Amino acid sequence: MATNRSATQAGPSGAIGVHRSSRKDLAEADIRLMGDVVQPHQPSGDAREPEWHLQDPDTRLYIGDCRDVLAALPDKGEVDLVFADPPFNWDVPYDGWSDDMTRAAYERFTYDWLDGCIEALSPSGSIWVNIPDDSAAEVVLHLKRRGLVMINWCVWHFRFGQCRNSSFIMSKVHALYFCKDPDNRTWNPDAVLEQSDRASIYGDKRTMEKSSNKGMRVPMDVWYGKYWGRIQGNNAERRHGHQNQIPEVYLERVILACSNEGDLVLDPFAGSGTTGTVARAHQRRSIGIEQSEVTAKSAWERIAEIGMKRKGGSAGQSSAIFSRRSSGGS
Repeated sequence: MATNRSATQAGPSGAIGVHRSSRKDLAEADIRLMGDVVQPHQPSGDAREPEWHLQDPDTRLYIGDCRDVLAALPDKGEVDLVFADPPFNWDVPYDGWSDDMTRAAYERFTYDWLDGCIEALSPSGSIWVNIPDDSAAEVVLHLKRRGLVMINWCVWHFRFGQCRNSSFIMSKVHALYFCKDPDNRTWNPDAVLEQSDRASIYGDKRTMEKSSNKGMRVPMDVWYGKYWGRIQGNNAERRHGHQNQIPEVYLERVILACSNEGDLVLDPFAGSGTTGTVARAHQRRSIGIEQSEVTAKSAWERIAEIGMKRKGGSAGQSSAIFSRRSSGGS
């Protein structure tokens, strides 16, 4: 479909421009998904106090169903950044959580907590959702019909997927980046720069002659590299008893790029406490919500006592897949 552009426009508006211009149409479109046939969750309405609370920066962890906690959150409309890594409905044995819902019920659950997070966001806030293949499309469509704009559809790639013979080995999860207002959002690309291939592989003089950020680039939308693997085995970050723990560098990239010191970061599925740990290490305020008391207690120990293991590990590295080439060959 052709798009009319003014004569003064220098070039295409790009993906963000297209999403921005279609936001109203998508919000008003009759988009129906399987979970829509299930009645929405009715929050309890009870105000909650955090189970644990630290100052400087303000760091809180609540215990309960995130749909209930979000509905009564005193900071509603003030959250600068949401990061969510929800249960995937893969029948994982979480403590006290049924991870084998019917598909319709799981989708309804997803829309309910997404709506709670959207209501918590400030007008300039952003949300990231970590989600696998089988639910990524539904999350994208729901966020679009709620009027949010997609900035990036990133992929977290890891080298050690679970071995299988029935299909290709799954080695990625989607990292969906949406915001309320693309023209009024926090974006700090210089805080997360990585070495460019021109510098790390080819030794290209041109990249070293730039006026700033010599040899560096904004990361690509497929994320991998040192410290980016699945947290398992004897990894220094590993918290035993936690399922599907995300590496600190992943959260560090998101938090540094999409928030500033003093901003408020929310994680509705605190899990092992990675979001709160990284946020606190970088002087961000944070709110975590976890339904399991056992899991929350372990997460708080990490946030309050252990702290971040790999601070600074997300920036400055090279993600090149080839070694440095000599100047005389290709």
